[in-house]
Amino acid sequence: MSQHPLAYLKKYDAKAIAQHYNQRPLLAVWRLIQIVYMFVGLFVGLQLDKWSGQEDAKLPRRAAQLRRIITKLGPTYIKVGQALSTRPDLVRKDFLDELTKLQDQLPPFPTSVAIEIIEQELGKSIDQIYDYIPDLPVAAASLGQVFRGRLHTGEEVAIKVQRPNLIPTITLDLYVLRLLAALTQPLLPVNLGADLRGIIDEFGSKLFEEVDYVNEAKNAERFATYFSDEPRVDAPSIYWRYSSKRVLTMEWIDGIKLTDVEGIKAAGLDIDELVQIGVMSGLRQLLEFGFFHADPHPGNLFATADGRMVYIDFGMMDQLEQTTKEALVDSVVHLMNKDYQKLGYDYVNLGFLTPDVDIPPIANALESVLGDIMNEKVRDFNFKVVTDRFSGLMYEYPFCMPAKFALIIRSVVTQEGVALSLNPEFKIVQVAYPYVARRLLTDESPGLRQRLIEVLFKNGKFQWSRLENLIKIAKSDDDFDLVPTARMGIQFLMSDEGKFLRKRILLALTEDDRLHTDEVARIWQLVGAELKPNKLWDAAVGAIGSSLPRAIATALPLAFLSGSGS
Repeated sequence: MSQHPLAYLKKYDAKAIAQHYNQRPLLAVWRLIQIVYMFVGLFVGLQLDKWSGQEDAKLPRRAAQLRRIITKLGPTYIKVGQALSTRPDLVRKDFLDELTKLQDQLPPFPTSVAIEIIEQELGKSIDQIYDYIPDLPVAAASLGQVFRGRLHTGEEVAIKVQRPNLIPTITLDLYVLRLLAALTQPLLPVNLGADLRGIIDEFGSKLFEEVDYVNEAKNAERFATYFSDEPRVDAPSIYWRYSSKRVLTMEWIDGIKLTDVEGIKAAGLDIDELVQIGVMSGLRQLLEFGFFHADPHPGNLFATADGRMVYIDFGMMDQLEQTTKEALVDSVVHLMNKDYQKLGYDYVNLGFLTPDVDIPPIANALESVLGDIMNEKVRDFNFKVVTDRFSGLMYEYPFCMPAKFALIIRSVVTQEGVALSLNPEFKIVQVAYPYVARRLLTDESPGLRQRLIEVLFKNGKFQWSRLENLIKIAKSDDDFDLVPTARMGIQFLMSDEGKFLRKRILLALTEDDRLHTDEVARIWQLVGAELKPNKLWDAAVGAIGSSLPRAIATALPLAFLSGSGS
């Protein structure tokens, strides 16, 4: 197999790709003609159906036509179709059913070609590598196809083989997309189109990482390590001896696709619990680990018979910096506090607004857009609602989408789409808020402790209602346990670090020249049933006990000196 001139690239390089195709303009022009021709045919067909009054009757045929167009256009466009296939609230069912087939029902390439790639990559004959490999793949996706094989040692394995000629297809598409971005940017509002090529470059970087299966294998192991404390989330093990840049051999895991609602029910699995696992795992990836799956469409998520959720396909992952994770938590905290001024500055820290922007008008606009999220309209909240509301805001104010956030939003929106496909009544805020509240109350990191203090105090005054709301929200999370939280709270209050908070709480009890017995009584009503006197005593003893050895160690020399001096 002859190598493409850009095959040497280990990472996405927009400059090198542009230099290559600038010298071959006919390739780009021909590709652009193909794209326009295919989509114009679809739009003309839809218009003719409308004029002839056969729009509804012919819609399934047009949906199939769209799926065929995307399939013919290749990996880049298939990725877009996959993202849309998870949005039942955006795409009508006729098109949704067809787009779902893009996840793993794409045309396979010949098995003989796959075997040739395996032997070339691993340097052995196919019989030396595997005890058994079937004639047909079990799934064919945008970048490769998967065979269910068996090793000579008896383990059932999934063998992922990359499609041939990927580099020419991907690089040409990315080049054309950057050209289209440059042409259409002047037609778009400046605040929306300013970083359009940056978003394409970010996508290109991730696509290049995705075609490197060594990188994917490392990502899978790292993901599994992060979730080692969560038995309900899993990832397949990697067989490094039988893996390379274009071949990946991993543990075979039997599972039910998350789109198969009937199959999930037939297996006796709880759909709401699966939704909870999926969303919680997504939140942990973004806000705890900072390492997240950027392509969690239903073809990459399975439910096992014992109720686990298994992630596969770790090619498209991303890493958030600590400052970005903290800014994301800040934005949720300020939203919970209804502090829209600080929320505006969060958007500056996250790169959505420039540092020189005038915040007060934006804070007022944010309040008008998000002001009812914590009230009774919380039931109507999802990312589709926020997207719709923000679209108007972005026209009026200088918001700009940072390239990195294109993947974050894609990940969150896709996760929400998967949850909506399982449960149309699902609201992500019902899981997200309890999770953030629980983390604020239980996390021992200094950063989150500082954010908890920020929630509980406003202008130096203790906010009893905020503590009450925080506990209410956290208690709606089934994983929240008040006893260890109480133990950690007591331990923190007794420490040097908790000295400030200890004083502030004592002052809060007598603020405004009165004892705040009513506020304390309301909070006790919330926690009293779980914090029985014996449990609270155990928590206090546990908290004190953990700091006792250090206290004794400090006191012993003093006791010895006082004893020797007597």
